[in-house]
Amino acid sequence: MYQSNGFHVAVVGVTGAVGTRMLKMLEGSPLPVGKITPLASKRSVGKTVEFGGKEWAIKEAKPEAFESVQIALFSAGGSVSKELAPEAVKRGAVVIDNTSAFRMDKDTPLVVPEVNEKELFNHNGIIANPNCSTIQMVAALEPIRSAYGLSRVIVSTYQAVSGAGVSAIKELNEQTEKFLKGEEITPEILPVKGDKKHYQLAFNAIPQIDLFQPNDYTFEEMKMINETKKIMGDDSIKVSATCVRLPVAISHAESVYIEIDRDDVSSSDIKQLLSEAPGIVLEDDPANQIYPMPLHAIDKKEVFVGRIRKDPDVPNGFHLWIVSDNLLKGAAWNSVQIAESLQKLGLVKA
Repeated sequence: MYQSNGFHVAVVGVTGAVGTRMLKMLEGSPLPVGKITPLASKRSVGKTVEFGGKEWAIKEAKPEAFESVQIALFSAGGSVSKELAPEAVKRGAVVIDNTSAFRMDKDTPLVVPEVNEKELFNHNGIIANPNCSTIQMVAALEPIRSAYGLSRVIVSTYQAVSGAGVSAIKELNEQTEKFLKGEEITPEILPVKGDKKHYQLAFNAIPQIDLFQPNDYTFEEMKMINETKKIMGDDSIKVSATCVRLPVAISHAESVYIEIDRDDVSSSDIKQLLSEAPGIVLEDDPANQIYPMPLHAIDKKEVFVGRIRKDPDVPNGFHLWIVSDNLLKGAAWNSVQIAESLQKLGLVKA
């Protein structure tokens, strides 16, 4: 919300898919913003963005750009964050970083406000925004963990191409058009631009997101495993993930199997719990074919949960289907929520 005596906020990577949405989320947030400093690479300098009914000139992201900034939202890649986030902190800003640069740093809180807002009291200038696929899952699972305990999580993701950036969306659109025309397709980006091989995503599913690690899990899968434990503050939770890229533009979907610490809980109990949980929308009416879908979650801040059912063979096992806009709750909105929490807790003052 634009307010002349509000915070001075910088948005790094302001021209990207997440950066543009950060501005949009700030516009609709009760967080008072008095000045915006939009930052990007040299090639965007001179362009403008609109915020609060005013045009703001984009500046080059470099250390001196953070003078007088109080809150800095970063979404321009890990290398940029590693270089510039400490520079912003030196100049008095609190950094909310949407890359993987600081997520597993022991001195950096990894925060989803509905789950572990209290961790904000432990920040040393930088707060990490979790991976998009992790955010929506822990937001849905935390109410269950708090009420009934949680011992195991097995997740299979169905992730949108926007998670790989604007260029990947463009490539998917071009591939789709060529496929329908029967033209030759030469993939150049997915599954990972820097990897040895590239595969067509149009009319396909690619079971690789990010690079493979020595244990044969991808980096994306290991993010979900490690981040879930850190956010929930419990290394004893058994977590495993399989991450798959689908030809969907926006919104990640996840099939999640969990085991809780009690055998006397029904699916109705879980549904009731989630229907009252902050940031969660329950869409679960199989008789009327009501369940979450990626298309319906676009441009919405909430996490949608449905298909909740008890495992037929495991008394403490449950299956859930979780969907959310990966660019909003999975990135831009969670970042702005963190800023709102910082103000609410008195950790930053306009």
